[in-house]
Amino acid sequence: MRAPISVVIPTLNAQACLPRCLMALGEGLNAGLIRELVVSDGGSTDATVRVAEAAGAEVVSGPASRGGQLRRGCDAAQGDWLLVLHADTVLLAGWSEAVVRKLSADNANLQADSAGYFLLSFEGGGAPARLVAAWANLRSRVFGLPYGDQGLLISRALYDAVGGYPDIPLMEDVALARALKGRLDPVEGVAETSAEKYRRQGWLRRGGRNLMTLVRYLSGADPEALARSYRR
Repeated sequence: MRAPISVVIPTLNAQACLPRCLMALGEGLNAGLIRELVVSDGGSTDATVRVAEAAGAEVVSGPASRGGQLRRGCDAAQGDWLLVLHADTVLLAGWSEAVVRKLSADNANLQADSAGYFLLSFEGGGAPARLVAAWANLRSRVFGLPYGDQGLLISRALYDAVGGYPDIPLMEDVALARALKGRLDPVEGVAETSAEKYRRQGWLRRGGRNLMTLVRYLSGADPEALARSYRR
């Protein structure tokens, strides 16, 4: 019986953070969960692709766009389940046991019509990090809107049924979460993401900008325009 999960990671100049992300997948390999690793690169000019290939990943390439990269990566994946991670996200020890429980529960119910996300934390900790993570986890539970840095575990069948990731440069994770409304549950493992951008830009400033971007998107703003504004 083949391992059930294809891991899909979008990358763009992720040489510095990708190795830690990949190392954390080791316990999933040891548990017999991971069938393959697919890295969807958006034109990296550093050693990202070499790092991915050295780890045995299948690398698919195309234009830099988070939604487009994720769609290409998931299209290339062969597993019955998809585990989508950002390159600067590290699954903390014990994540594989949480995933086994999730898959076992779905098998016991003879269904795979729910998807899962991990609880968010930030590397380095501190009060601002705990506050932002607490909001993210609350938003995910109450509103069913986890972001991509919390990872996504979803069956291939459900992913295809809801249409997968849209090819948009921003808010692709929210778009898919909305399509999965009522079918997203927490996986009781922890995804630790980088706090570098928050520390550089300021926790309140970046957190406020993320919230405003979400509100604008939910109000119908064009993702292309949002992406241009976000990059500025």
